[in-house]
Amino acid sequence: MDLGLKGLKAILVGANGGIGRKVAHALAAEGCNVAICGRSQDKVDNVVSELGDSGVSVYAESLDVTDAAAVPAFVEKAAGELGGCDIFISFTSANLGEDSDAGWEAVMNADILPMRRGIAAAMPFLEKSDDGSIICMSSTGAVEEFMGVQPYNALKAAVMVYSAGLSQNLAAKGIRVNCITPGPVMTEDGPWAGIKESMPEFYEGILAQIPIGRLTDGEEMAKTIAFVASPTCKAMTGANLVVDGGFTKRVQF
Repeated sequence: MDLGLKGLKAILVGANGGIGRKVAHALAAEGCNVAICGRSQDKVDNVVSELGDSGVSVYAESLDVTDAAAVPAFVEKAAGELGGCDIFISFTSANLGEDSDAGWEAVMNADILPMRRGIAAAMPFLEKSDDGSIICMSSTGAVEEFMGVQPYNALKAAVMVYSAGLSQNLAAKGIRVNCITPGPVMTEDGPWAGIKESMPEFYEGILAQIPIGRLTDGEEMAKTIAFVASPTCKAMTGANLVVDGGFTKRVQF
């Protein structure tokens, strides 16, 4: 299936590793030009090197997303280098795992605000696109109890509501907004690889709750995101897509 991504421009915040890195690969494989950023210059350089033979334009830089000016500046430069923006996705995330002011602030500053600032900065370019698409990244921690009282879970629930509101507000402008809600996802450089190594009992306990018997593979997740972001899904907006191998047990209305 041709997803219609060839020649489009995607700006990906926090795509120097994990799911974001896999999405950069998936989009580039479809002929989509990509801009990526992340905190680590070495990891950013690695992704650029991996995409070197893809035949698409790649713009990249390292930055600290908790700096309020950093993400908007990156979006402006990336859109200038690529010649616009058709797709915007932010993957940055943080979780101290504690119900404290510091825990709430960590998620807000490294996850929620970079997403909001990036979307705002991308808006003038998305409005000029015939295929404007925003993907907001949530988590299954937002839809069922997971690991107790977690600011991360609460704020990821807020992402779903924010995404739904944006979808209604931007539909008339031809910009689609959808939310992706992953369960545990395994990538070689993501958190679950570390959890498997350092917390084997916890990992096995989570694995036992997934009916398909394994974690979602990073490439599977990336292809799902690429599909939803693509013009193939032209009529899909305001959706919240749970991708978790059956980890959550609620009925998905």
